Amino acid sequence: MPIKADLDATDWKILRELQNDGRITNVELSRRVGISAPPCLRRVKRLEDNGIIRGYRALLNAPALGYDVVAFCLIGLQHQSDAELKSFSELARTWPIVRRAWMVSGDSDFLLHCVATDLTTFQNFVIETLTSAPNVDTVRTALTIRQVKDEGLVDITG
Repeated sequence: MPIKADLDATDWKILRELQNDGRITNVELSRRVGISAPPCLRRVKRLEDNGIIRGYRALLNAPALGYDVVAFCLIGLQHQSDAELKSFSELARTWPIVRRAWMVSGDSDFLLHCVATDLTTFQNFVIETLTSAPNVDTVRTALTIRQVKDEGLVDITG
């Protein structure tokens, strides 16, 4: 698959290091990638300006904060017109329990990643909110048992 961005080996090293530790200082980052601090900072700024680096976040321990339920919902809509797909997308953005959402191909139209404090909260969301949402035809849910892998979003090897 062709790479859509013009990145050299140093850019890839920067991305790998930042994906592993977004709080790394510029001085430490420059040391790890083998360039001095000023050009390293310019490269990071360029990667941010070009949208390669979208932002920085703290990764929270959901169970430690009382969020014990992680589930996925596959949503089928009655109608898949552009307006209906956009309408559901906008609605999904308003639900705090939905942490990530994708429009997908196949038997379903959307895949929702949900995080809730408990099973009752998740069940109430599915029954009272999701199944009653406009244009929703089918809702299939999958409760997770245990997370077995948690890596950065992009496989940057090397």
